[in-house]
Amino acid sequence: MRRFRNGEKGFTLIELMVVIAILSMLAILVVPKIVGHSDDAKITDAQVQIRNLETALKMYKLDNGDYPTTEQGLQALLTMPATPPTPKKYREGGYLESKNIPTDPWGNDYIYLSPGEHGDYDLYSFGPDGARGGEGKKAADIESWNMQ
Repeated sequence: MRRFRNGEKGFTLIELMVVIAILSMLAILVVPKIVGHSDDAKITDAQVQIRNLETALKMYKLDNGDYPTTEQGLQALLTMPATPPTPKKYREGGYLESKNIPTDPWGNDYIYLSPGEHGDYDLYSFGPDGARGGEGKKAADIESWNMQ
């Protein structure tokens, strides 16, 4: 490093320009790779949340003999349903660790139907577009019966 007047140290304009050029090149290479994966991360997050809700639903069924009805909804995993059929052995504290039903990564509620069209229950998110149906990362629904 060079010594300046009064003993101050610093960078020259050329050194600063080289650092800015290097950082710019790194940003050009890295940012597109990161940005392209945000949709994948949200889809994976929705799948994990659906699997967690499915685990809670199975625990509910083990204790009470049936899944909550569509009318009782996922809220039955947090508080004992008041509408029939009332659970016989409802677990104190509910079936989820959190004290609220999660929304999907796009801020929408999960859809729960019991009995379902594809099994004992259907649990799904409308996905990124927030509308039923669609294909591809920008529009496909995330469905419990259709996940690997």
